[in-house]
Amino acid sequence: MKWRAHPSDVLPVWVAEMDCALAPPVARALGEAVARGDTGYPSGAGYAEALAGFARARWGWDGVAVERTAPVPDVMRGIVEMLGPVTAPGDTVVVNCPVYPPFYDFVRNSGRSVLEAPLGEDLRIDFGVLKDAFRRATAGGARAAYLLCSPHNPTGTVHTREELETVAALAEAFGVRVVVDEIHAPLVTGPDAFVPYLSVRGAESGLSLMSASKAWNLAGLKAALAVAGEGAAADLARIPPQVRDGVSHFGVIAHSAALREGAAWLDALLPELAANRALLVRLLAERLPQVRYRPGPGTYLAWLDCRELGLGEDPAAVFLERGRVALSGGLPFGTGGAGHARFNLATGPELIEEAVHRMAAAL
Repeated sequence: MKWRAHPSDVLPVWVAEMDCALAPPVARALGEAVARGDTGYPSGAGYAEALAGFARARWGWDGVAVERTAPVPDVMRGIVEMLGPVTAPGDTVVVNCPVYPPFYDFVRNSGRSVLEAPLGEDLRIDFGVLKDAFRRATAGGARAAYLLCSPHNPTGTVHTREELETVAALAEAFGVRVVVDEIHAPLVTGPDAFVPYLSVRGAESGLSLMSASKAWNLAGLKAALAVAGEGAAADLARIPPQVRDGVSHFGVIAHSAALREGAAWLDALLPELAANRALLVRLLAERLPQVRYRPGPGTYLAWLDCRELGLGEDPAAVFLERGRVALSGGLPFGTGGAGHARFNLATGPELIEEAVHRMAAAL
């Protein structure tokens, strides 16, 4: 999709796909499955066991209990299935905007309404705003959920343990159920360590969606896992069997191989992403100093504040038309997205340089 959605003269730095070779353990596992003719339905707990091992080794967390997991076709389908047991049609789901646009689409298509709790100027959770959103969402005894993006897309913010404990405490105080999208969890560089939400004090009733999709570039091999806290096992059990059966067998094979054997590949990737982040900072300072960028240690996405360029609410449209470079426009990310654009850093340095050159030329 990344390279085919636009005409061939457009340089794409938009959708969250990486330009990289497939991790050898993943390629080997898929090739062996094809050689065996193993193309049937998925079976077993291998994916959950692989995630449990990865979480233990990577984050020092033993909280992925296989019996409290369920396979789902992908993270967004899993989010919808998790919102089902904890809310009802007409209930409210709180999100921190600007945020991944499908949050809005999937929540509304499930019959729930979205209530925005905008991030602060520092691109972190504003707990005063969040508390007020929880109060409004639960007014009159209504049920509500909080859909948290961790690490945050598009800002790259990595929430601290203290912040997540504050989330859990506020959710408990207002009776709000927390559902967390942790798809970018392995993609954290620098001193800020990723903290699984279910590992923090007070998060026992939380629900998480995890996947190897983003970290190992497996978007076309769909598979994810819903993970329940100790107090949410009954909610997880309500996922219909047909949803669990809809997971891609090749997806399970690929994701399991990535989590079990792909750590070395990931460890080689992360410094390259950090270098690309630093390169973008330098190039913007040289060519587009009016663009403000606060690098976050999570994801491979850069959230660019282009308001000082005077390009209107959708600068990405101008960059596309005049510069033939495709970024993700900020408007679909909700309040706080106007005048912004998202830049995908998971590509070669020479393409980042060319993209910034085209953006500057568009002015």
